[in-house]
Amino acid sequence: MTTSRERVLGSAAVRIEGPAKVCGTARYAAEYTPPGCLYAWVVPATVARGRVVSFDTAAALAEPGAVAVLTHENAPRTEEPEDPTLGVLRDDRVPHRGWVVALAVAETPEAARAAADAVRVTYAAEDHDIVLTADHPGLYVPETVNAGHPAVRERGDADGAYAAAPVRVDVTYAMEPMHNHPMEPHAAVAHWDNGRLTVRDSSQGSSGVREALAAMFAVDPALVTVTSEHVGGGFGSKGSPRPQPVLAALAARHLGRPVKLALHRSQLPALVGHRPATIQRVRLGAGRDGVITSLTHEVVTYTSTVKEFVEQAATPARTMYTSPHSRTVHRVAALDVPTPSWMRAPGEASGMYALESAMDELALAAGVDPVELRVRNEPSHEPDSGRPYSSRHLVECLRDGARRFGWRDRDPRPGVRREGRFLVGSGVAASSYPVLVLPAAAEARADADGGFLVRVNATDIGTGARTVLTQIAADALDVPLDRVRVEIGDSGLPAASVAGGSSGTASWGWSVHKACGALRERIDEAGGAVPPGGLSATADIAEEVRAGSEFARHAYGAQFVEVQVDTDTGEIRVRRMLGVFAAGRILNSRTARSQFIGGMTMGLGMALMEGATLDPVAGDFAERDLASYHVPAHADVRSVEAYWIEEDDRHLNPMGSKGVGEIGIVGTAAAIGNAVCHATGVRLREVPMRPDRLLPHLR
Repeated sequence: MTTSRERVLGSAAVRIEGPAKVCGTARYAAEYTPPGCLYAWVVPATVARGRVVSFDTAAALAEPGAVAVLTHENAPRTEEPEDPTLGVLRDDRVPHRGWVVALAVAETPEAARAAADAVRVTYAAEDHDIVLTADHPGLYVPETVNAGHPAVRERGDADGAYAAAPVRVDVTYAMEPMHNHPMEPHAAVAHWDNGRLTVRDSSQGSSGVREALAAMFAVDPALVTVTSEHVGGGFGSKGSPRPQPVLAALAARHLGRPVKLALHRSQLPALVGHRPATIQRVRLGAGRDGVITSLTHEVVTYTSTVKEFVEQAATPARTMYTSPHSRTVHRVAALDVPTPSWMRAPGEASGMYALESAMDELALAAGVDPVELRVRNEPSHEPDSGRPYSSRHLVECLRDGARRFGWRDRDPRPGVRREGRFLVGSGVAASSYPVLVLPAAAEARADADGGFLVRVNATDIGTGARTVLTQIAADALDVPLDRVRVEIGDSGLPAASVAGGSSGTASWGWSVHKACGALRERIDEAGGAVPPGGLSATADIAEEVRAGSEFARHAYGAQFVEVQVDTDTGEIRVRRMLGVFAAGRILNSRTARSQFIGGMTMGLGMALMEGATLDPVAGDFAERDLASYHVPAHADVRSVEAYWIEEDDRHLNPMGSKGVGEIGIVGTAAAIGNAVCHATGVRLREVPMRPDRLLPHLR
């Protein structure tokens, strides 16, 4: 007999909300317009640092349809937020260009924009500093970096082992700032009614938005409802509360009417976070066989003067390869720039670009095949913690990927494969991403008609989370998929964690699985029949999260890339990409493949196109839209394939799953850079690898 497990979990179930999205009935935050709704438009600061001296709002208020201009002088007072990036319209300080200094509100979006353009602001500008250098005088070592990792870790004598190593690599890599740019810009609609605040927000976690708004407006969280039912991507930029719900709620309270605020794409770089620039020095010492004896990874990056955020770029080097002697260090400078934040695979994407590029350079220096070099440096346990791995199938990913890609036929000599004016080469890189589990709760209900309802405040940002949670519930209940309905994206549901860190399915799914198991027990206790009033059960995984694990838990992967380089123009084109991943049990083959492919495509953008320039005079990002900040299009991704190794890891969660949302981007940029070096014999150590950076070397 075919069980529901075989029919449901692991199958390529189509997205449950797919028809609604195709037909336009899936509504996003900005598509809600309550009766009497007003529209808002932000007024960004036009100096890089200073103070607001005065406002002239007469012309703005004279615009047809204009209703109000809120500033720090007249906006409702709020409590100091836990996250300082939310502290808008509270004082006259301007910490960076693009900071919100005023908010125009009008009867239509067009009128609001016209009113905002008409606001005149006088500033007392101050000297600013936005240029990151490896020897910046303001560099300091923070106590911790993102996700609570220590900024510095040392084992053994890294310098001594490096000096004694017969094969050495000492290289520095640089990355420009990068922006998330989700398809759906950040938007919020806020409405106050008898002390109750209701917000529609484009967020990766409405529970966190509710808590932030309740604290800032000094109201009981029970009086705040935030919904994020459908979200058009985020890539981390919607992972924490952003200014738009705060500003919409401020204006709605001030004016007594609903207010809608949709940030313009050009405003996103200054207000919703970005991946910061990094300068990374990697030193690898190895024996003549390529086995690493010393590994040093030193990261220089920036944060803002508003809030400290330090990209944990050196942390992957602590866990990836054998390294008896190791030193990993982060140093940061607080600059007058917008606050950096999460962007898909923060830390791993940037750090593994440098580490995996350096591994390729070590392979060349040692005369060892790049795949074989990684196999030789496979650790028996996690080097940094000493813990055993719950599962680690990186070698299998490398071997299977090499077979599928045709790596054995590759001529290892750089710059020898030519097709007309094109040079052709191939490269490989490994990838890793930690397994994260965060607290979550869920409720499962059985109705007498045979249907089931599962409620959990998860967020589907386009990944297929809604569908996978339905599959998990159907599997745990042992019923067909069409008998289960899932409600997500509302802060009134059982609290759940943010959609980020590739933790969503593991966290929400675990609580759903647990609640459904408890419901099955209640049904069994009732004799197998559901009474007319139905049955329900709730569960949370707080205890399991607190217990942690004695194992080191990571997803792994290997990406293989073939590129062609136009020797006339310096243009780099990716002919094909192939990735093989080990990410636990794959719960939905369709959505998982989509995530792997999407991650690799984003890694292509990271390698070749995506980069932002901070104007040292104006203090602003020069690339603030998709005309100037380039991301990959279909024509840029000629062939991309994703496969996976089946893992049976009993030390993860009841589903046996690891995250798949971010592992695809990790390693891809390095694989492309390594392929470019193989094609041309030229090693570019800065991304994006634009034609103007490569062409002088070709000539």
